[in-house]
Amino acid sequence: MTTLTLVQGDITDQSVDAIVNAANSSLLGGSGVDGAIHRRGGPAILAECRALRASRYGGGLPTGQAVATTAGDLDARWVIHTVGPVYSPTEDRSALLASCYRRSLQVADELGARTVAFPALSTGVYRWPMEDAARIAVTAVRETRTSVEEVRFVLFDARAHAAFAAVTG
Repeated sequence: MTTLTLVQGDITDQSVDAIVNAANSSLLGGSGVDGAIHRRGGPAILAECRALRASRYGGGLPTGQAVATTAGDLDARWVIHTVGPVYSPTEDRSALLASCYRRSLQVADELGARTVAFPALSTGVYRWPMEDAARIAVTAVRETRTSVEEVRFVLFDARAHAAFAAVTG
């Protein structure tokens, strides 16, 4: 049984086996969580992302998929990069958002990770409504068979924490 934990704070401060990055498809860093992870993790993460782009992901990492790199200088062994969907009020992309959580947990299982920290994927510049994102995230994690012992949702502010707390009970 996977334990779900909620933490308000900075995901780059977490001591876990794997930190999930809300990456963009280029894998080359960006703003928000992605930029913070690349800055704190240092050049080793970017070097491995560039190698992934040069080999398997020449066109970028597809939305809903996940891939791992070193965690560099972070207090983790790996960073699992996943590309969330941009929110659309006219097209249901919730299956892609759920896939980010499922695929990240599958990658964590392949790595042997026991503790994984997730941000609230797609809720920043991709504008996914927080309450809906929380529902999708928690449901996807609870429904995914995994060997991960603890999934830690690391939520940047009180509003995000409250939205996830409302869903986890």
